[in-house]
Amino acid sequence: MVTGAAGGIGQAIVKILSDAGVDIAAADIQLEGVKCAAALPGDLADPTYCDELPAQAERILGGLDIVVNNAGIIRRGPITEATDEDYRQSFAVNVEAPFRICRAAIPLLAESGAATIVNIASCWGLRAGPNHPLYCMSKAALAAMTQCLGHDHAHQGIRINAVCPNEVDTPMLRSGFNARGIDPETGIDELNQSVPLGHIAKPEEIADVVLFLASDQSRYMCGSLVEVNGGKPVA
Repeated sequence: MVTGAAGGIGQAIVKILSDAGVDIAAADIQLEGVKCAAALPGDLADPTYCDELPAQAERILGGLDIVVNNAGIIRRGPITEATDEDYRQSFAVNVEAPFRICRAAIPLLAESGAATIVNIASCWGLRAGPNHPLYCMSKAALAAMTQCLGHDHAHQGIRINAVCPNEVDTPMLRSGFNARGIDPETGIDELNQSVPLGHIAKPEEIADVVLFLASDQSRYMCGSLVEVNGGKPVA
């Protein structure tokens, strides 16, 4: 099951897992164009939807072995400009949704005996950058939850890890440039120059790490926060 399946990283995750032979239950607010075994559209800010999502996926797919909590939102700007709604949305999608999904999924995953949860956190949740307090706070919470759950549920045969990207070339990132009156191509080019490897991540480069963490190749990894940043530290 993959949340945020219609986004830039989400579509890359769905494709790489599907290519590896995994049947995908995709979750997002709209799923037009997402190729998957089961489409489960809904709003991750809705607690009931999140609570019921793992069981729906298990029922339709005939089992549940992998959960990827990929969905996330960014609210930019200093805390003095943040609204109550910005706070509510950030924590509803970035923290409460993964919390509810993990809580509902773990009893189902335990039946597998060899299951995985991969959360998409952020480098910015490990070392906070400027002018993104809500994003940094929420991703820090997700990283901490990953480490706690990784320890608590390893004995059930459930490995729980997180991928922590820095900037990724997605429609969400580009929309942020548009909102600030910056040409997205210019913004991406400038970011590329700040990365030791020469470019910010493509969604596929994040999806590759998700596939690794979901596979038996990472069988001894549990509670890990894997940074995927091209060598670029958080500024």
